[in-house]
Amino acid sequence: MSEWKFDVDEVGDDADEPDQDDAPEMEPGSPSLENAAFVLLGALSMLFVLVRLVTLV
Repeated sequence: MSEWKFDVDEVGDDADEPDQDDAPEMEPGSPSLENAAFVLLGALSMLFVLVRLVTLV
């Protein structure tokens, strides 16, 4: 066994295509309030930074 994670024949143009049937189906879920709050906080923070940068010029 080599120290590499993948063999040469598993990557690149010559690699075998993975079976898509093995992958589980992904279903959309509903976002939690905590996740939505962090996204909103990040967006507002970036708007604040951009406004501060524009007002410095």
